[in-house]
Amino acid sequence: MSTQTSLLGLSVAELKEVAQKVGLKPFVGKQMADWIYGKHVTDIDQMANISKDARAKLKALYTIGCSTPIDEQRSVDGTVKYLYTTAKGDFIETVYIPDGNRATLCVSSQVGCKMGCAFCMTGRQGYVASLSATDILNQIYSLPERDTLTNVVFMGQGEPFDNLDNVLRATQVLTADWGWAWSPKRITVSSVGLAKGLARFLEESSCHLAISLHNPIPTERAALMPAERAFSIENVVSLLKQYEFCRKDTRNLVGTEGAHQRRLSFEYIVFKGINDSKKHADALLALLQGVDCRINLIRFHDIPDTPLKGVSDDKMVAFRDYLTSHGLFTTIRASRGQDIFAACGLLSTAKQEEMKNSSFSKTKD
Repeated sequence: MSTQTSLLGLSVAELKEVAQKVGLKPFVGKQMADWIYGKHVTDIDQMANISKDARAKLKALYTIGCSTPIDEQRSVDGTVKYLYTTAKGDFIETVYIPDGNRATLCVSSQVGCKMGCAFCMTGRQGYVASLSATDILNQIYSLPERDTLTNVVFMGQGEPFDNLDNVLRATQVLTADWGWAWSPKRITVSSVGLAKGLARFLEESSCHLAISLHNPIPTERAALMPAERAFSIENVVSLLKQYEFCRKDTRNLVGTEGAHQRRLSFEYIVFKGINDSKKHADALLALLQGVDCRINLIRFHDIPDTPLKGVSDDKMVAFRDYLTSHGLFTTIRASRGQDIFAACGLLSTAKQEEMKNSSFSKTKD
């Protein structure tokens, strides 16, 4: 394992400190930022306007920190699931989703997850590690289709608010003038609604927010999502009501500066016989009354060894239409990558099992 420090993920101020640490002028840090975030170099030797001697000093202690995917699965609809290794050698997934003029990348924030949601394959891996900002950004930096991207969503493996320091650092690089200079409107961060991260995210970030809801009835949500027991969806919504999301009247609300550009959505996987009844629709309407938001209905991607099942297209449409007719803006997310390991965590789990079996076979031999 390399003992060098990665430059990818450092701010321009930190890159200036790197330059000074190896005896170079601070302006070299600005040059490094341009080479990394502007030109996407993969090796320090590609920084042509930095002297050979200076590059040698940098290479002794530092590396860019990028690495290409080690595996991929391609769907007939154009969706691509990539498998990356982290600096520590763990496996993470990233999904590239092209759709007309849009191209969205779904990135991971952790290896495994602590949340233990019943419908998520990643949760079955248990928690392994939180990704560094380098590992988060590398999913974008080393993406073959990087230059086509229009949006990034933090909806891959892991709970972003359980790794908020590095998620915020990554979004800072994506949006800063010295970084990729993206608009925060191109980035959505999803969370189950962890208390320790939600308020901080709302205060420090202007990126869009998506809350994993999946059931509006607390006792039933807890059966699907254990995090409900620690911070209920009712408390999540109560906190969100204190913030401004696209309203014209910003009086008596916090976080209003720039908030008119931030969108709030709730993710809702529809399960047969679990959360698809009129009772659940009415509970959603009551829970989200007065909240300027949208609901994204999601089809369930089957995972092994679970009793959970999805619903028919007709049921999805009827559920959407009921919510919409009662004033709650609701959409159905198009399913993508159905012919590959579409559900989060399937490809990395398969790779882990492959590695375990390979090690076991070598031990037997």
